[in-house]
Amino acid sequence: MQEIIVKNYNDTKGETQGQGNNTFTVKPIAAGKCNANFVELEPGNTAYGYHWHEENEEVFYIISGEASVKTVNGDIRLKAGDAIYFPSNEKGSHVISNPSKTEKLVYLDFGTANLPDIVHFTGTHAGWAVTKDGIHNIQL
Repeated sequence: MQEIIVKNYNDTKGETQGQGNNTFTVKPIAAGKCNANFVELEPGNTAYGYHWHEENEEVFYIISGEASVKTVNGDIRLKAGDAIYFPSNEKGSHVISNPSKTEKLVYLDFGTANLPDIVHFTGTHAGWAVTKDGIHNIQL
């Protein structure tokens, strides 16, 4: 049975993911028919990789700091209070990074959670198949 969930960014424990300058901390809020996470990016770091989803739409809402988002339309700069939407197709290709030298970027990443989903790493033949059993590396 699903319940109402209340999470505070400051009180939510996170898990560091990635490696090198592609490390970020994910603090889960909810996972159901939609997913929501607080995400932290240290200065100079990037979250995930340049990708798009076949099934799921995403929205990022910048809580604090500045972001640079690479898209098919070029780089877009965001600041606290800005939101950006990514459709579930190649036009929704994106990767977010923190261009600051001193300030942490904190944003809310939320979107649909349709399974299965195929995630394409734009410009490569690599991807993920996201199923109820987890994330699986695939060649496209």
